[in-house]
Amino acid sequence: METRKIVRANGAGVFFGEITKLEGSTAIIKNARRLWYWSGAASLSELAEYGVANPSDCKFPCSVEEVIVFNVIEILSVTEKAAKSIDGVKEWKKR
Repeated sequence: METRKIVRANGAGVFFGEITKLEGSTAIIKNARRLWYWSGAASLSELAEYGVANPSDCKFPCSVEEVIVFNVIEILSVTEKAAKSIDGVKEWKKR
C-alpha cells in the first residue's frame, strides 16, 4: 500500500490520502478524506503521529476517489497507528 499523507492546503482545508502527483503546490490525492474537525489531537503533527483520541467527536466526511488540491502548504507523513485511528472514525454526515 502507498504511504498516506495529511495534506494541508490554503483555503481548501486538510486531506488524508495517497498523493499520486505533486507538482509545485498542486497535489493529486487518491482515496482522499477531508479532515474537517478532529478531537483529541492538538495539531496536525500530533494527528499524523498518534491519530485521534476522541473519534466519536471527529467530523471526517466520506472519502472520494480523487481530488486535485491547489495551494498545498504542508504535507505530513502519517504513522500506521495514526492511519488506523483516522480510518476508524465513522463517516460524518450532516443531519
